[in-house]
Amino acid sequence: MKKISILAVVVLTLAGVLFYRTCLRHSEFVILSTNDMHASLDNMARLATAVKECRDTIFTIVVDAGDRWTGNAYVDLAEGRLPIIRLMNAVGYDVATLGNHDFDAGQRVLDSAIAKADFDVVCANMFSTGSLLNEVARSKQFTTPEGIKVDFVGVVTSYANGHPDGNDVNFDGLKFENPQSVAERECESLEGDVKVLLSHMGDDRDMELASRYGGYDAIIGGHTHAILDTLVKGTLVAQTGRKLRYVGAIRVQMRGRRVVSVHYENIPLKGYAKDANIERIITDIESNPALKEVVGSMAKDVNHTGLCNLQTKIIKEATDAEIGIYHRGGVRLVDGLSEGDVTVKMLFDNEPFFSQVHTMLMTPEQLRKLIISKYNDTENMKESHCVDLYATTPYRIVVDENNEAFDVRFPLLKEGVKYRIAMADYVARNYKNLECENEVRTPLLVFELDRAYFENNSPVSISNKSLQSVVVRKKR
Repeated sequence: MKKISILAVVVLTLAGVLFYRTCLRHSEFVILSTNDMHASLDNMARLATAVKECRDTIFTIVVDAGDRWTGNAYVDLAEGRLPIIRLMNAVGYDVATLGNHDFDAGQRVLDSAIAKADFDVVCANMFSTGSLLNEVARSKQFTTPEGIKVDFVGVVTSYANGHPDGNDVNFDGLKFENPQSVAERECESLEGDVKVLLSHMGDDRDMELASRYGGYDAIIGGHTHAILDTLVKGTLVAQTGRKLRYVGAIRVQMRGRRVVSVHYENIPLKGYAKDANIERIITDIESNPALKEVVGSMAKDVNHTGLCNLQTKIIKEATDAEIGIYHRGGVRLVDGLSEGDVTVKMLFDNEPFFSQVHTMLMTPEQLRKLIISKYNDTENMKESHCVDLYATTPYRIVVDENNEAFDVRFPLLKEGVKYRIAMADYVARNYKNLECENEVRTPLLVFELDRAYFENNSPVSISNKSLQSVVVRKKR
């Protein structure tokens, strides 16, 4: 009996020593992240090199926070938008969440792309109620060589209309719960040692969540194209901007199963060599000669504002409208166009949404209501409190000391008169407080109108000065 007691003591002592050493064992791993790549291919080969170099050194998990396509004709005009999935598979992504633009080509395309991805797609706040899209997992767990369990939860933004940014038809049969509430609820059910949120709801909402809830060790965000690296009450909140200019690198240091530190850095990809295999894939993807066709030219350099002005002019003239209106976010070439040749690819990169043009009758009062509503929008903050709706007619938004709009002045319009308006369907379908008469959704595609305009009016010249402005006045 005495020998058994001594043996038990020895076993328990050894177990205690092993447990103590495990608790003190130091380990670390890396999470590499991207967001809002928008089908950009330029730095994909450099990203592959960065991933390989990191994996050759340390255990690495590669993640994406949504919006993988919409922004590059070589991807967006390809069958199923599969080129970007092909490249992500080759780079070696592990897990991703959904962005609002991942729904742009419809649910069948998205469902097929998810099926062909070698990485997991997670989105905890999306539920199918009879859609064409199969539900995806809510979270994904990885285990490091040291036994550390790392949980990733995914969420996508949702607004008062019940779904992310985009045309309503793309979300038929889908339900989207509040992403912040779901992120909290899902985190409480996780059993991992490290908890990471892949969020496509914007840095403002990410920081708001982190300020009141500390369950996540890191929030890797997207949607607002911010370059962000900050701590909010001990939670890392990060974003890499857009179009693969940077890769985010999180180094997580552990002591046993406890997180000791989380260090983040946005690393420019331009410093990496290009992976030869990825370069060959990109060359194959970009072999479509039709997209390189020159359709016209710019007489001088044009910036983003100039392209917005041009878009309003094109849809106005194409529909014989009196006023053309276009939203700032619908013009995707934020760096503008340079003087010289303009190709089919350039035009599609600028308008990759297959937008149709709507016409309608509106009075200045109805226009005023629409503009004020958008300016003061509390749901989609990245589009509010700035000039979002460009127009062929000048106007001034009058705001108070708190930057809240309360009036819009149209120097060339007469109150009470009904004007024929042309606008793209994103505004017509999604903007609040749009009141009008005789609305018609025409079969005219904005991209086709742009191409015809350049073919018939080159070299194209347009002013880079906005016709819209914001002035501060005291509210009477």
